[in-house]
Amino acid sequence: MNDEKKTRFVLAEDGIDPNSIPRKKLNNGVEMPAIGMGTFGSDAVSPTEVANTVVCGAEYGYRMFDCASVYGNEKEIGAALKTIMDGGVPREELFIASKVWNNMHGDGKVIESCKQSLKDLGLDYLDLYLVHWPFPNYHAQGCSVDSRSPDARPYIHEEFMETWAQMEQLAEQGLVRAIGTSNMTIPKMKLLLRDCKTRPVVNEMECHPHFQQSELFGCLMKEQIQPIGFCPLGSPGRPERDRTQDDTVDLEDPVIVGIAEAQCVHPAVVCLKWALQRGLVVIPFSTTRRNYTGNLACSTTPPLSDDEMAQIAAIDKNCRLIKGQVFTWEGSRGWEDLWDLDGTISE
Repeated sequence: MNDEKKTRFVLAEDGIDPNSIPRKKLNNGVEMPAIGMGTFGSDAVSPTEVANTVVCGAEYGYRMFDCASVYGNEKEIGAALKTIMDGGVPREELFIASKVWNNMHGDGKVIESCKQSLKDLGLDYLDLYLVHWPFPNYHAQGCSVDSRSPDARPYIHEEFMETWAQMEQLAEQGLVRAIGTSNMTIPKMKLLLRDCKTRPVVNEMECHPHFQQSELFGCLMKEQIQPIGFCPLGSPGRPERDRTQDDTVDLEDPVIVGIAEAQCVHPAVVCLKWALQRGLVVIPFSTTRRNYTGNLACSTTPPLSDDEMAQIAAIDKNCRLIKGQVFTWEGSRGWEDLWDLDGTISE
């Protein structure tokens, strides 16, 4: 591979130097970019379109891609990663995350799932592997909000620790560089930290100006667990099953719009800057070039002022968008039971 082709692929004419993207050092010493590209295409974006966006994103400067087996597109993303690496980007410059889905929590299945993701992605190792949800409750891809599994049940800590033990094995075997959690609550995280051999390095969580999760965020930072914010723009493209009439729209908030107009930027830029300055890693997703280039570029431009950060801190509406209704179990009081809102784990 000659240097000319490598240079042409690594950085598009209007691209962002990957070395200029801020990085976070995790509690095991591994470093990750502070902004990456999500790959959940919802129900509307095909695996091929997601994969094409991954290639275009890499050409623009993205080096972190957040994947998951349940997204149903890891084979296509694997082909995209091959194109990227064949084009001159060394594997060690990429940061690839994936997640074990809920139906693979059983004995040996976590390791099986990780190996399948590695095969599909065409990689020898993952930089980060997460437990997607802290319970084995399952729903089919593209299901309606009314869908329920008859086998769904509340969080059982002993079962989760069996799952986590397999995550630890993956790290010990060198198949993953770091392990973490997603969609955890404070009570569940405290139990994990009490009983684990290897601490999680991150927790992926919904986080945006209208749902700031200050208590969980503070707990994670105190424990040196890096928060990764999904839906950092308020998830305008989320599936219909995750929409309710009480949802608010971050990108239309007068404070966000006002700051954006004053700076002559899109409101999405304001949301992402707020998250990055707060200390989050963010993984926005869009297949529109104007959007995904703007998302990455905002990490290298002047920050929001202290006053602007304070204004955004004051607009938290505690509006959870990804409620997880499809994961509730018989006898639960509703989706609120998934999130331990009273500080105890719901049974």
